[in-house]
Amino acid sequence: MMTVYDDAMRTILEIPKEKVMALDMVCRTEKISRAELVRRAIDKYLLDMPKARRDASFGIWKSKKIDSLKYEKSLRDEWT
Repeated sequence: MMTVYDDAMRTILEIPKEKVMALDMVCRTEKISRAELVRRAIDKYLLDMPKARRDASFGIWKSKKIDSLKYEKSLRDEWT
C-alpha cells in the first residue's frame, strides 16, 4: 500500500547495520517498505508521547523573531 502525503518531509538517517537488518526482517514479515515502517514507528511514538510534551512542541517558533526556514538555511550554510 502506497501512502500519499501532501506535506511530506524527506530525511536521511544513519542506522547501524544490525538495526537495519532487524528492520528488514520486520519489513519482510509485515510486507511493507522501510519507509512505511519508519512512518508507523513515528506515529506510534507520537501517540505514546504524553499530551503535554506533544502540545509543547507545536508552535515553538511563534514567539521567535526569525523565520524558521531562514534560520534552518543559515545553519545549513555553515556546512558548506
